[in-house]
Amino acid sequence: MKEEISKVLTMVQEGKLAPDEASELIQALKEKDSNSSTIKSSNYLDKMLKIRVLSEEGDKVNVNLPLRLIKVALKTGLNIATAIPESAKYVKDIDVLDVDLILQAIESELSGQIVDVESNNGEKVSVVIE
Repeated sequence: MKEEISKVLTMVQEGKLAPDEASELIQALKEKDSNSSTIKSSNYLDKMLKIRVLSEEGDKVNVNLPLRLIKVALKTGLNIATAIPESAKYVKDIDVLDVDLILQAIESELSGQIVDVESNNGEKVSVVIE
């Protein structure tokens, strides 16, 4: 199932699939997999979500967050960041569906790069689970 979800997320990155469609597909895959339920390893939650941002001006942001923290705080953090004027400009284009896709990737125990964005003005954003 992890491989199937990874393919769905890749299709979103490539623009072949809309985030809301991807969310529906991932949900269907999870429901299908619930029939053959397995115990998730606690080692997975010991991994880190790594966010890398490189701005056009050469500014670099490196954030490493434990997955255990992400599961609890991702949506809350986004709401807080949009309310702070200094950070609002950096998160204004983050869609709630993108946040949901990251949470679904964590729930599905995906590893590796899950987001890779390069804007027209040279800014790069990368999100990796490792």
